[in-house]
Amino acid sequence: MQRGRLELAVGVFVVLGILSMGYLALKLGKLELVGGGYYDIHAEFSSASGLKPGAPVEIAGVQVGRVKTIGLNDSQASVTLALQSGIEIYSDAIASIKSRGIIGEKFMELSPGGSGDLLRTGDTILDTEAGIDLEQVISQFIHGNVE
Repeated sequence: MQRGRLELAVGVFVVLGILSMGYLALKLGKLELVGGGYYDIHAEFSSASGLKPGAPVEIAGVQVGRVKTIGLNDSQASVTLALQSGIEIYSDAIASIKSRGIIGEKFMELSPGGSGDLLRTGDTILDTEAGIDLEQVISQFIHGNVE
């Protein structure tokens, strides 16, 4: 009888441990099982070089979402952003690909705008700025093509 209780206690402890590890993995990996209070908007760039899915989306240095997907649409880089519900982005917003430091990671900086209509799920930011390609700038400098 004692052995059965001990095995039950150990089993419950193991199951709770596995559930806790799964929860931490989801939270630390910033994954959402269900919608999680996010909505998607799109932006198209001439180049999304260096930007990766999962990169942060920031407004005024505060993270408000993540880059969900990056694809190709008629020779343009099509980027889908997952933004937190409650973050208001207007039709005159500007999306820019920025870099942290000289060789830092790429992230998306949003200027939310203030006039015009609110963007809803599935809408597109029309005004975008592609990031500076550091390798291209260095190559131009080395080969004397700097203007």
